Amino acid sequence: MATLWIHSEETACLVTECVTMTIEESSANSSRVCAGEGHDCAFSRAGSSCMDNIRLFADLPADAKRELLSCSRRSVHEEGSIIVHEGDPIESIIVVRSGRIKTFRTGADGEEYVLSVLHDGQALWHGMFLEDHVYHYSVECLTPARLCRIHRADFESLLARHPDVALGLIRMVCTELDDAEQRIMMLSIRDPRRRLAQYLLVRDQSCVGPEIHLKLDDIASSIGLRPETVSRNVARFVREGLVERVGRGRLLVTDHDGLEAIASEE
Repeated sequence: MATLWIHSEETACLVTECVTMTIEESSANSSRVCAGEGHDCAFSRAGSSCMDNIRLFADLPADAKRELLSCSRRSVHEEGSIIVHEGDPIESIIVVRSGRIKTFRTGADGEEYVLSVLHDGQALWHGMFLEDHVYHYSVECLTPARLCRIHRADFESLLARHPDVALGLIRMVCTELDDAEQRIMMLSIRDPRRRLAQYLLVRDQSCVGPEIHLKLDDIASSIGLRPETVSRNVARFVREGLVERVGRGRLLVTDHDGLEAIASEE
């Protein structure tokens, strides 16, 4: 995956109990993807699977998803844990069962640049099919996180048995290229107020729940602005009734139209 750096001066399994079901009920639930014992997460408690929300697995039949879940490895990590270092080989697909993780790189000047933030139901797999298949970034837990790892060989073996899934991968890569182009356009916005407004709108659409869970420092390093610049503009958005601070590292967008108007200013 190619990474474009733009520098600026202000610069995210159900453990089912045995129940008696009629034939009709069994048929209706035959497509449900459930993990085995021990997969305790928000998806399992809701009666679904994290795989149902990941574009990478969208075109897999239900039995194939179960097969991958059965061979996945689960792990729990504390906030601040580094789970991947830049240069490590990409050996697995990392699925976020719960919590938030960030991908980042550290520049020669020691400055940290956040590339993306992932939450419940999202997966980290980019670069797995490249020739060198090594991480070109590090990964840190922003919160306590529960992860599933699916080994690359297991997924490649499954792809060989379901070649039609490759078309889904192509479609997904095209979608993510579009997302990358939108991010490049956002980072090219010179006005910090407009750039921040656009970023908050993007994060609000992709986050789990109504709130944006990110510290101001992480927002700043995500969009190439100084923390004080982000803090100053967030405070202004609060005064204008566009966003609301609902706790430490938690923002609630209260006026989407207002932020849209700022983001689209010329």
